[in-house]
This record gives sequence, C-alpha cells and structure tokens, in this order.
Amino acid sequence: MTWGKIVLLFFQGALIGTGAILPGISGGVLCVAFGIYEPMMSFLSHPIRSFKRNIRILLPVLIGGAVGFVLLAKAVEAMLTASAVVTMSLFCGLICGTIPELMNKSASAGAEKGWSAFILTLILSFVLFQALEQGSEGTIQPNFGWFLFCGVVWGLSMVVPGLSSSSILLFIGLYKPMAEGIGSLNIHVILPVLLGFAVTVAVTARVVDKFLKQHYAVASKIILGFVVSSVLMIAPTKFAGVQQILLSAACFAFGFFLARWMDLRQKKE
Repeated sequence: MTWGKIVLLFFQGALIGTGAILPGISGGVLCVAFGIYEPMMSFLSHPIRSFKRNIRILLPVLIGGAVGFVLLAKAVEAMLTASAVVTMSLFCGLICGTIPELMNKSASAGAEKGWSAFILTLILSFVLFQALEQGSEGTIQPNFGWFLFCGVVWGLSMVVPGLSSSSILLFIGLYKPMAEGIGSLNIHVILPVLLGFAVTVAVTARVVDKFLKQHYAVASKIILGFVVSSVLMIAPTKFAGVQQILLSAACFAFGFFLARWMDLRQKKE
C-alpha cells in the first residue's frame, strides 16, 4: 500500500471520527461513503480471522478517527458555531459526492429485488430520523446504566448508516454529561460507554457482515437508502441571505468534488 493511500485513509478516518460525535452527522454514513464500511464490518464481526486482511486498511483509519475525535471535532464545532448552515453544506457535499459510486456498486451487485429495498429504506429511515429530531431534550439523571446506554447508541450509529448517536443523546439529555465525562477522563463514564459500544458492535456487526455476504444486492440498496435519507435530514433549508447561499453552495461543491476525488484516487490505488 502506497503512502498516498495511507494518507488518504488517515484523512478519511479523521472525518469519520469528527462526524461520529457531531450532532446530525453519522459516522456510519461516512464509513459507507468512503468505502470503509464493509471491511470494518468484516473486521468487527471476526477480528482474529480477518485481522491480516483488513488491518492495513483499518489501522490508518482508526488513527485518523482518534485524531478527528479529539482534535478536528474542536475545529468543526467552531465552524458550526460560526455558521452551522455552511458547515452542514460541506458535510452534505462530502456525502453526496460518494452517492454516484455507491449507486454504481449497488447496481453492479445485481437487480435482486430491484430498487424497492432502497425506496422502502429511504422512506422508513427518513420518518424515523424525523421523529428523533422532533424529540425534546430530556432530564435523565446520568448513571452507570445510562452511560452504558450511550455506548449502545454510539455502537448502533457505527453499524446503522445515518443514525446519529449525538442527536439521540442530545434529545434525551445525555450528550453533555457523556462528553464532559470523556473530556475529563472520568473512568465512571468512559468504562460503561466503551463497554456498551464494544458489546453492541460485536453483536450487530456479525449480523450485518453475514447479511452483506449473503444478500449484497439488497444490503447495498438498504445502506444507500440510509445514506440518502441522512443527507435529506442534515441539508440546510433556511439561509440568512444571498451571501450565505453562495458560500453554502461553494462549500457543498468543494465537499462533493473532494469526495469524488477520493473515490477516483481509491480506484486508482
């Protein structure tokens, strides 16, 4: 594997790590968008058996994810504070730029069930995400059990593309105490979160990996449905003026062509 490929995977991992903790963004969607989802599911479902096959791809992604989780998230949060509309336009462009390649891969996998799986998933996931978005922030008292629940939700968001763990935890009032606990390296927060995450990913990744291998044509269309619905959910609909519209369009275009370039670079590699 060339150094260019390693740097590209590191950069993609940093974006995934950043997106995983930002409200409205799904780390799973970015994994799909960057072509990392399938090897990640294979590795998580059978870590020992698939170690040699996938570790060269996933190691730079994991290191980049840690960097994005700790460092880039701060920068993106500052961008969100400055202009959430422009920042979300950038992420929309990044995701949309990968959709043509996802559609090509899905179509080449076969016409099994046609595109009905995509349409059904798109509708159902959009309704689900809308219901979650309309929830109100709760007043739950954080404890070991609830932090374990945070880990479960976070794990599901990595396995189910489009499911934003941060948004769900914000709605029920657990995002802030979890983030503060992780930031202060509180073992009473970190331990149950990691436990819930590890158990959830270990169990669900096996199911997803088996489904991908046995029914890829349908699975790819279901994943594509989640990806498109997540873009519809985070796409800005209100703008402060013409200047913000133009800036948002420029950021969307930049993200779109950056994603297309990464796709073409991966093909070349």
